[in-house]
Amino acid sequence: MFIDVPSELEAALIDLPIPTWKLDGSFLAKSTMERYRRELTTAPRFEETTATLRRALAGEGGGYAVLRLGNLAKALGPDDDRFLRLVTGFAAEVAVPFSPFPRWPLWKDIGVKVDKDPGKSSGIGYNAFHMDLVNGTLPPDYTTLLCVRPDPLGGGLSILSDAHAAVARLSEDSRALLAESAYHYGTFFDLFGVGEEYKPFPILKGDPGEGFVRFTAKMLERSELSQAHAKAARELAEELTGGQVSFMLQSGDYLIVNQRRFLHGREALHSGQEAIPASDRRLLLQLFLRAPASDSAAA
Repeated sequence: MFIDVPSELEAALIDLPIPTWKLDGSFLAKSTMERYRRELTTAPRFEETTATLRRALAGEGGGYAVLRLGNLAKALGPDDDRFLRLVTGFAAEVAVPFSPFPRWPLWKDIGVKVDKDPGKSSGIGYNAFHMDLVNGTLPPDYTTLLCVRPDPLGGGLSILSDAHAAVARLSEDSRALLAESAYHYGTFFDLFGVGEEYKPFPILKGDPGEGFVRFTAKMLERSELSQAHAKAARELAEELTGGQVSFMLQSGDYLIVNQRRFLHGREALHSGQEAIPASDRRLLLQLFLRAPASDSAAA
């Protein structure tokens, strides 16, 4: 699931002219996607690399990938606009980039705030398994994270788990409870492109092994659930943890997660974050992707 960029592609991309993107509402404009594709496909082995990326995300047994763009990040700067445009071009080969948050730009900063809820994405603690925008009727098909800076103290491993494999290990009784519209989590306001609020929602819907597993472990502490429904959700959380993979994102690593297959989270950052200047702490940039309707299974 780790994809290295061929050296000849890296060399070509460093000098490739990539224009500033334009948006259509909160979505990357079709004209921009077409322009990026025209430019990028002139680079040697670009199409081969993106085909490998798509297979890793949607092929049998797949569901996430890390595109290793560290050499490009080093050459251009990990937060340079042109590097970000190149990464956006790779993302657009998977699905349509968009921002569900009108108040944020296309890419959203996820920095580290020591006074934030530790379990939040910008906190310093363990961020339990979840899917993003779990309570929208149309969650993003893909969530993506570009690492600008890892934790300089060595913490914050990314964790992922095959949601459908975890569900398959549960008892029929637990799966039946998870299929009931008895779950809810979070608030829902000032969002774009993710449908309407879904409350309550089932964690499982449709055929086994298909569609979203609408789960966030945070609901176990922050939502009022019946004892039986909470127990089933807790069992799922344990199975997710038991089947997890973990790795450290380095500068320039671009993680893409197919939310219909995998859930994600983060181990705690290393202690001592207070002593690190805010400008030197871990920094990720987040981008969401919407697959064409023909590529999406029932939610």
